[in-house]
Amino acid sequence: MKNLLSIKELTGEQIRMLLDLGHRLKSERGNHRELPLTGQTWALIFSKSSTRTRVSFEVGISELGGRPMFLSTRDIQLGRGEPIKDTARVLGRMIHGAVIRTYGQEEVEEFAAYSKIPTINALTDLEHPCQILADLLTIEEKYGVGSWKEMKISFLGDVDNNMGRSWMWAAKHLGFTLALAGPEKALPKAETLAELDCPNIICTTDPAEAVRDCTVINTDTWISMGQEAEKGTKEAAFFPYQVNAELLKTAAPGHSVFHCLPAYRGYEITEEVLEAHAPVIFTEAENRLHAQKAVLYTLAKDNA
Repeated sequence: MKNLLSIKELTGEQIRMLLDLGHRLKSERGNHRELPLTGQTWALIFSKSSTRTRVSFEVGISELGGRPMFLSTRDIQLGRGEPIKDTARVLGRMIHGAVIRTYGQEEVEEFAAYSKIPTINALTDLEHPCQILADLLTIEEKYGVGSWKEMKISFLGDVDNNMGRSWMWAAKHLGFTLALAGPEKALPKAETLAELDCPNIICTTDPAEAVRDCTVINTDTWISMGQEAEKGTKEAAFFPYQVNAELLKTAAPGHSVFHCLPAYRGYEITEEVLEAHAPVIFTEAENRLHAQKAVLYTLAKDNA
């Protein structure tokens, strides 16, 4: 692997390798066999604020022997209009890798192309690959390695977003059944589904249909960063897709509810459901660290 820019660009074999490595690195935490980032400096370039992403990458880089450097776009020349390709060509001569959390997918791809250093998509409006890897790691911890193969997994709410698209590509590569439920305008575009050409992806406006016999139920905030002006309109459209106790009655026995956080209780998920599933939700958050360490480890080794 040269970079991690999207789930779309990975293969099923690469995902399997990253998950196996994530499990191993979690079990070895504090006693790693190798520190492949020793002597390296990795920059975290963030246009969007974060808690889990920043902390997990800073800790992960440090635990693998490297030095993290946080660069908010407010503090560097990107914030004053410098083209990302110029920033990339400068940083590529000074640092060893970059983790980028921003709006446009093209920014991450352009940075990778011009910097010529390992680059990780830590979230864009198009995809959120690190979160999906952490979610798959969490599913395997709870249900067994490869358990998602026989599962129905659902995602409710604004499914034509970065999480929905990453889940769709994961379903394409790994073969599990994925049910997406949201208002008609929030379902994946026809061209997206045509590109995927994946019969195990179900799209519906009926949340009960998506959740029926489902083992893992995912949701996310309805209002992503940069969409605050749409708050009132979106909330009215998305309330039928709230994950609540009534909706979960038809889910599979032993089901889990996932949320990539931060959660807005009383909107996409109720307080009751979040607290009932808090152990798995906060394990999911913790596993951002271990999944991302697997990515960092792999990129450092493959680009050595």
